Amino acid sequence: MRGSWSGLLALLWAGGCLGLSFHLPPQARKCLKEELHRDVMVTGEYEVSEAAAPGIRADLRVTDSSGHILYSKDDAKKGKFAFTTDDYEIYEICFESHGQPGNFRVPDQLVTLNIKHGVEARNYEDIAKAEKLKPLEVDLRRLEDLSESIVKDFAFMKQREEEMRDTNESTSARVFYFSIFSMLCLVGLATWQVFYLRRFFKAKKLIE
Repeated sequence: MRGSWSGLLALLWAGGCLGLSFHLPPQARKCLKEELHRDVMVTGEYEVSEAAAPGIRADLRVTDSSGHILYSKDDAKKGKFAFTTDDYEIYEICFESHGQPGNFRVPDQLVTLNIKHGVEARNYEDIAKAEKLKPLEVDLRRLEDLSESIVKDFAFMKQREEEMRDTNESTSARVFYFSIFSMLCLVGLATWQVFYLRRFFKAKKLIE
C-alpha cells in the first residue's frame, strides 16, 4: 500500500539549515517541499539505511514545480547533491521505495537528510584557501554575505507586499464596479417590469 507525506516550509531567509530523519515504509513515497528564492545555492546530504529484504530500494528525486529533474539517484544509499535555484518557486525532494516486500513484515528504512541553503551552503574553507583569506576576513565575508541575504529578503518581502496590495486594490475596484453594474441591471429590470405590467393591465382594461 502506497503512502504519502509532504512538508511545506516557507524559507524567508537566504541562510538556513534543515536536518531531519524519518522512516520510509516499503512502497511508500515521502517528500519535502521547500519554497526558495532565485539564485540560492542548495546542498543536501542524505543516507538511507539498508533494506531488510532483497529487491527493495529507495530512489531519490529532486525536482522543481515544473517537473524538471535537478538530481536523480536510483537505489540511493548515501551521497550528496547540490544545485542553484533558477527562479522563485517550490522545489521538491522525494524518496520513493520500490520493490515487493513479500508476505512478511519488512522494517521501514531510516532516511537521514541534511539540507543547507544560502549562506550555510557555502564552503568558506574553500573560499579562504582560494582567496588566501585570514580567519577574521572569513568571518567578515560570512557576515557580509548574511547581511546581503537579509537585505535581499527584505526587498523581496516588500515586493510581495506591494504585489498583494495591488491585487487587493484591483480586486476591490472590480467588486465595486461589479456592484454598480448589478445595481444598474436591477434598476433597469425593475423599470422594464413596471412598463410591461402597465401596458399589460391597459390591454386588459384593468387600468386607464
